[in-house]
Amino acid sequence: MPDTSPVSRRAFGGLVGGGAVTAVAGAVATTTPAAAVQDRAERPFRAKPGRRPGRRPNFLFILGDDLGWADLSSYGAPHIRTPNLDRLAAQGVRFTDAYSGSATCSPTRFSLYTGRYPGRTKGGLAEPIGSRTQGLDPHHPTLASLLKRAGYATALIGKWHCGWLPDYSPTRSGWDEFFGNFGGALEYFSKLGQLGDYDLYEGDAAYQDLRYYTTVLTERAVDYVGRRHDRPWLLNLNFTTPHWPWLTEDDEETAAGIAARIRAGNVLGALLHTDGGSVQKYKEMVESLDASVGEVLGALRRSGQEENTVVVFASDNGGERFSYQWPLSGGKSELLEGGIRVPTLLRWPAAVDGRQVSHEPVYSPDWTATLLELGGARPDPAYPLDGHSLAGYLLRGEDVPERDLFWRVRGNRALRRGDWKYFQDADGTDHLYDLAADAREQADLAGDRPALLAELKAAWERIDRGLLPYSAA
Repeated sequence: MPDTSPVSRRAFGGLVGGGAVTAVAGAVATTTPAAAVQDRAERPFRAKPGRRPGRRPNFLFILGDDLGWADLSSYGAPHIRTPNLDRLAAQGVRFTDAYSGSATCSPTRFSLYTGRYPGRTKGGLAEPIGSRTQGLDPHHPTLASLLKRAGYATALIGKWHCGWLPDYSPTRSGWDEFFGNFGGALEYFSKLGQLGDYDLYEGDAAYQDLRYYTTVLTERAVDYVGRRHDRPWLLNLNFTTPHWPWLTEDDEETAAGIAARIRAGNVLGALLHTDGGSVQKYKEMVESLDASVGEVLGALRRSGQEENTVVVFASDNGGERFSYQWPLSGGKSELLEGGIRVPTLLRWPAAVDGRQVSHEPVYSPDWTATLLELGGARPDPAYPLDGHSLAGYLLRGEDVPERDLFWRVRGNRALRRGDWKYFQDADGTDHLYDLAADAREQADLAGDRPALLAELKAAWERIDRGLLPYSAA
């Protein structure tokens, strides 16, 4: 169907971006007066062939945790101020139609680390991982192991959530260094995690630090990017902010109460923090994340490596209780847009111009393929990637490869082809949405376009037949 809607996908992105850019420009002007940021609105992305540097770039891939699509001021948040991430957007490319690989934490991390659908591996069937028996097979190639083979130094700082010791660890899956937590959630001060025990490690050994977790991770990341590296490097920096429990650096008393409940055996109930949090507290957490990203990017700049470092910022899935997601519907754990569409920014000063916006649909496995190509690393043919490299799009002006974006979670299924999205809800009802005209997924066109619905449903089922059944978990 031709795009005749009064609010097309590109116009929709422009509506969000236009107001946001004004805020970005103001934020940049007050916080980074020396930054070379042009005072103009975003323009549609266009590659600049020939700008790619002669040496391989570093990779800094930053994940927020449960950060909603519009939780940044550059994506339209009316009450949250994120000047550092807005500056990152202003210096690179802001993606309006970027997605996580799944609707919850660990499956998305599987898709990013492996470049494949979570359902390719047993550990990826957990949504999310919640026991020591589940994890990422150390024999499976990863972004880190493949880049390491190509000569990269590799590190992961922050949330792993792809299995626990003794069988699973980043250091068993290609990362030279690991500092962070193994589980999906933890109390930010005591570091008590979802299994009820202490969950802060350096390598495979517990590391004692009872300060606010975001601060601790920031210090480690600042140290890593500021080092004198003798080879290109990959740093996966995975914050837990703004994941529950809803705590900031000033909430030690509340944190102590949560830790006491964990020790008493009410682990999940305490961490979920259903009796706490607020829009204001969430705002403070997101702004704390922004400040931490700013510190890390400042250290990168001071190190002299900023020009040839690819920085990607994204979230692992859609937002939760206090997230701002307008105009999307749904949230974490479901495959409506609010559960999987996430803020995504890319900056690479040596090769990509700033102040650009891309409306191309992309998702987590694509970044794996992209970084591997940019780093000169070859995927293992025994484990073919499901993601498609965006290097040609970013560097050579090529079109993004035509393909379907596929998601599967217990109770939901979804597939996006162009602007069309097939979605099946928990009741088994099939829906069809034109995201160009209806990003909120309220106008169900399944009855109007039965042939297209059948075609997209069949495409989903063809991919699904190649994945492990949930019974294999």
